[in-house]
Amino acid sequence: MHIFEVIILGLVQGLTEFLPISSSAHLRIVGEFLPSRTDPGATFTAITQIGTELAVLLYFRKKIARVISRWFLSLTGRVPRNDPDARMGWYIIIGTLPIAALGFLLQSLIRDNFRSLWITAIVLIVFGILLGVADHYGKRRRELEDLNVGHGFAFGFAQALALVPGVSRSGATTTLGRALGYKRTAVAEYSFLLAVPAVFASGFYELYKSFDEGTGPYNLGETALATVIAFVVGYVVIAFLMQYLKKGSFLPFVIYRVALGLLIIVLLSLGVIPAVSTVITS
Repeated sequence: MHIFEVIILGLVQGLTEFLPISSSAHLRIVGEFLPSRTDPGATFTAITQIGTELAVLLYFRKKIARVISRWFLSLTGRVPRNDPDARMGWYIIIGTLPIAALGFLLQSLIRDNFRSLWITAIVLIVFGILLGVADHYGKRRRELEDLNVGHGFAFGFAQALALVPGVSRSGATTTLGRALGYKRTAVAEYSFLLAVPAVFASGFYELYKSFDEGTGPYNLGETALATVIAFVVGYVVIAFLMQYLKKGSFLPFVIYRVALGLLIIVLLSLGVIPAVSTVITS
């Protein structure tokens, strides 16, 4: 990839990872309009997400440190097991299990079949509408303290849907959370925290695999640059979103998802862009 393309993809990753509009879908779509006209691929996407998750660690550093320490202390009885932060540690673990299992079992589908732009376009529209309905009719009464084991598993399966480009990790978990009656800021915060172990595991696995397959040395510099850009931009987006959700709704994102999905369908129908593209591997 040209340095210009790397910068664009890093910006796109940072701008879209935390908004409920699907970063993987945007990387897939934007790739078709760059000079190389190639799909960045699942490996590039997973590795650059390490940057955005580092932004989560920085923004929620006090919360994350408290959750980790209280969870470990609860194992020895030095902190009550019903401590909110200790319980949050368990809910993050529980919520990570579905995506870990499905991500491992569906590797080939994620890399190939799921990357069709027809699927991406339809998923953008369908899950956009679901988000709009859930956000509008959600009761807005629950906080993070109201999380339980059942909801933790449910959030985990919602997060796993993001294995399909177009669903959006934050979009799927937000839709479920709003349907269950959680406040917007509460579901957004849990969505960010829940993504940390899954995204880091996926990103470092893909990084290791790229070296194991002998492709790492050729694109490591480009991917690293995109990851750094994603980190900086992602941090700004987190700060913006957490402030916006105190008063704003998800309606603008719903409209954007539906409009983008329809635009992709039109472009595919006219043959402007192909449904499946060459994936960057080096």
